[in-house]
Amino acid sequence: MEIKKISKKKNNLYQILLSDNTSLSFYDDTIIKYNLLVNKTFDDKTLQEMLAFNNESAAYYKALSYIKAKLRTKKEIEDKLKKLGYTNNVVLNTIKRLENQKYLNDDIYIKAYISDQVNLTLKGPRKIRQELIKLGFKEEIVNTYIDKYCNDLWEEKIIKIINKKIKSNHNLSKKMLINKIKSDLINLGYNLEMINKLLNNIDYQNDEEILNKEINKAIKKCSKKYQGKDLELKVKMYLYSKGFDYNIDINNYL
Repeated sequence: MEIKKISKKKNNLYQILLSDNTSLSFYDDTIIKYNLLVNKTFDDKTLQEMLAFNNESAAYYKALSYIKAKLRTKKEIEDKLKKLGYTNNVVLNTIKRLENQKYLNDDIYIKAYISDQVNLTLKGPRKIRQELIKLGFKEEIVNTYIDKYCNDLWEEKIIKIINKKIKSNHNLSKKMLINKIKSDLINLGYNLEMINKLLNNIDYQNDEEILNKEINKAIKKCSKKYQGKDLELKVKMYLYSKGFDYNIDINNYL
């Protein structure tokens, strides 16, 4: 088999035209390793070797492109290449090559990831830890980095979230508001003991003030369709949905 023509393409690729009119795309790594030139001949065995080597080069450049878009973990690279159909052996060789060239660095990734989550999101330490573990990092390694962030930082984030929740849920009873905030903070990954301590130090709007506003709002809305006992029932159901006692006497407002 003989090379009849070589054409340069984009992204480190060359188009190779063989004597049997077969057209192949080879990366420059393959061109250099096998010293491919016009009129060079080779047998089928060498061709298979070149194709296998070129396949590994393709995996490497795809992984490299994936990394350059943003920092990636080993697991993300492995998952990406396997999804693209590469064998385990090719994936392992690609990971090793990337590591040798310092493209994969767990320390840098974990530090950058935690920093982004702390500064750009509302997430707490437990949620950040869980996400990193899902990305393939060992829990004890993740903990060494998260533990470098002091409690003052997490408390400051919790207080900001609490104040924001209070402003956006001003129509809830104190009991329901606290339960909602607590639930949201737990889901965000904050420590329950820290949450309770900070919630106990917050000044909340008086329930009676909220109740008056909500009763008047409910009466105004429901009285267009309901009267008497039906109106009373609808108002009570509305108040109950906001966390107030269902047995509240609302006759003074009707």
